[in-house]
Amino acid sequence: MKTRIVTFIALLIMGGTSLYARENKTLVAYFSYSGNTREIAGYIKDLTGGELFEIQTVEPYPAEYEPCTVVARKEMESNARPPVKGKVNDIRQYDTIFIGCPSWWHTAPMVVLTFLESYDLSGKTVIPFCTHESKEDGAFAAIEKATPDSRHLKGFDCFGHAVGSAKPKVEAWLKEIKVIK
Repeated sequence: MKTRIVTFIALLIMGGTSLYARENKTLVAYFSYSGNTREIAGYIKDLTGGELFEIQTVEPYPAEYEPCTVVARKEMESNARPPVKGKVNDIRQYDTIFIGCPSWWHTAPMVVLTFLESYDLSGKTVIPFCTHESKEDGAFAAIEKATPDSRHLKGFDCFGHAVGSAKPKVEAWLKEIKVIK
């Protein structure tokens, strides 16, 4: 009888552990032009144990800043959806999805919207993060609009020139929104 009780308790604990792990699987998806957003994504991955996915365009943006801004503005003005290179294998396995990007023309880059619209994120927790040189100014709203059936938590934004020293701020934010202890 004791053996059955111990076995039953062990199964409950194991089941609860795997259920907990399943419910807290995290994806950190990001688009980065200059490397700043990539760095913040790395901090989030390290602090949450999440998995990284880099959102990349099939056709790369121009390497020079000015020509890139011209392309980005044309995409924004035409509400373009540039194709994404690669896919997340099974988005259903993730319950928490961080979405990171720079702020371009007061919104998220159009490729980020392509990514978000490619998946059913209903019922998932979506958490935006953004790098910029002036202010976030609309990227979070664009991400929330693209994921209307998701739960949204407070986003994190950071000046691009401050990314190198942002890890403690990222950690404080993750604690504030109760993603980590």
